[in-house]
Amino acid sequence: MRRLIFLPEHDQFRDSARRFFQKEVAPHAERWRAQGHVDRDIYRKAGAAGLLLTWAEEGFGGSGITDFRFEQIIIEENIIHGEIGFYINLHSNLVAPYIDALGTQEQRQRLLPACVSGDRILAIAMTEPGAGSDLAGMRTRAEDKGDHWLLNGAKTYISNGILADLVIVAARTVPDRKHGLGLFMVEAGMEGFARGQRLKKMGLHAQDTAELFFHDVKVPKANVLGDATQGFFYLTRFLAKERMVAAIGSLAAAQAAFDLTLDYVKERRAFGRPIGAFQNSRFVLAGLRAEIDAIQTFIDQCVMLLNDGALAPEEAAECKLLATELEGRVVDACVQLHGGAGYMEEYRISRLFTDARVSRIFAGSSEIMKEIIGRGLGLDERKMG
Repeated sequence: MRRLIFLPEHDQFRDSARRFFQKEVAPHAERWRAQGHVDRDIYRKAGAAGLLLTWAEEGFGGSGITDFRFEQIIIEENIIHGEIGFYINLHSNLVAPYIDALGTQEQRQRLLPACVSGDRILAIAMTEPGAGSDLAGMRTRAEDKGDHWLLNGAKTYISNGILADLVIVAARTVPDRKHGLGLFMVEAGMEGFARGQRLKKMGLHAQDTAELFFHDVKVPKANVLGDATQGFFYLTRFLAKERMVAAIGSLAAAQAAFDLTLDYVKERRAFGRPIGAFQNSRFVLAGLRAEIDAIQTFIDQCVMLLNDGALAPEEAAECKLLATELEGRVVDACVQLHGGAGYMEEYRISRLFTDARVSRIFAGSSEIMKEIIGRGLGLDERKMG
């Protein structure tokens, strides 16, 4: 399908990004999955190639590109031609923007250049053993001690948890206020900050996911982002973009599954002819092609709205819901068309299947997306009486 939102400069950038992921990422993917994390050096290589924080100001080492289509291209090319477990999307689009938007000039100058170069790897810690999508139920706490904050608590399922040099930690700062949270930048080596073992997951085996523990961690006032009581509202402010990143990635994975399955059914034979020649194969793939193209068009439109600062939370939720649910259907159908081979881990479709399952959970589950969309329709019992 022709995607009308891209200009020649985007196509040139895509070619360059694709070459990077094919050369520097794909050859190492199997080893990274076996070891449970990517090599730290891949962040530095991506930084040298200009693929980290493309939006960062030139004074911080970035390119100053405000067009999100370039970040969209990086996400798509990494998933299709690189390794989904290389969480370049988390580093550049989910964590670093907090520092840029909420940080002081001193914080931005101190932290962003190393994020752009890949010398500092980022993570964000919101989820707790007893609090996932419900941020208001957070129990990790931070107490103001005058010249520092004292941080205590635990986080779980933290992406980049093992490799991260800096983690933005959400913690309760106002005990009697449901939304009284703050955002604290915890750096590797701070006393009292500890990482648990890498968590073993169904998929995304190259992505390092861990528990993080904070015992009387003294966080300097210089490491607080914005107002230490407004963290809840900061988090919700960035959620629309996070859900767009998830939607872009999910649809790219669906496209990858479709492409390799189309090639497979043309080559694999049964009863003396390619299995792609059977009506069922044609109909299944035809239906998936139509769905992928339709949702891709919607996502591209929402990327343009994001560029204009006009993307509504409900629209981002729709993108996330539709793309992740479609990803699940596509990878399942593609495993079926692979037959027994689709169940074998040596075939990429098997890995795409297990990698995809978490998409409907992280960045807000499908059920949460429906709640957001429904409330946007005015279907909120608090407002309906």
